[in-house]
Amino acid sequence: MSAVLYDIQDRIATITLNRPERRNAINHEIVNGMMAALADARENPDVWVIIVTGAGDTAFCAGADLVAMERGQQGVREQIVGPRFGADDLYQYLRHTYKPTIAAVNGYALAGGAGIALSCDMRILSDRAMMGWPHANRGISSISGPVLLAHMLPLHRALEIEYFAEHLDAHQCLDLGLANRVVPHAELIQAATDTAERLKRSSPASLRHIKEAMIRGLELPIDERIKLARDVYNRCMQTDDAREGLRAFLEKRQPVWTGR
Repeated sequence: MSAVLYDIQDRIATITLNRPERRNAINHEIVNGMMAALADARENPDVWVIIVTGAGDTAFCAGADLVAMERGQQGVREQIVGPRFGADDLYQYLRHTYKPTIAAVNGYALAGGAGIALSCDMRILSDRAMMGWPHANRGISSISGPVLLAHMLPLHRALEIEYFAEHLDAHQCLDLGLANRVVPHAELIQAATDTAERLKRSSPASLRHIKEAMIRGLELPIDERIKLARDVYNRCMQTDDAREGLRAFLEKRQPVWTGR
């Protein structure tokens, strides 16, 4: 059984972490499978939006497979914490996949699992979902907390969550701005699909360039960010979608996007 399922329907790619018996915990098969799926989704012109979710009703992803790490499973510790290809690389690869990404968080998203969710552009949470960073109770440090949580929250709140190994329920995540929406558990996948369908109404080329300018721009001083945004804008204006959008506006009709 594959640890990661990858499916494309109607220009929406769905990546499913598929180790429900281990609460979809991260091992090298999860990392490699997600990287392979994202690599295809990045380059595949038939993919306009990406949904990431977990198999089963209990967990989105419980973080690193600590049982396997403790047993010394070959490659697990290195694959998860580096210096080789690991979860930290996965966060970066996911953030820099310049197509819209939606995390459909169906249960626990802990530690590295929370990192995967926070690396997506949007997070739709089941009302059963919970996000947490339990590292301080395990005697280990965190990657997703310092890199992602501290980027999204005021430092004092991010530190408090990590210090006390807090678990946040879905509505707490929403109140903090870590979630876009909370929906009844049974409606989660439909809500994520509906959001993807809304995104499909916009130009895929435009969305790619907007995301690139925002993600890359976060790492730059304001003056360089303006230059980057201008460069990305100029590239976007050379696309077929830009020409189609202008024609459709002038002709008072709905545009027909190609993503090129």
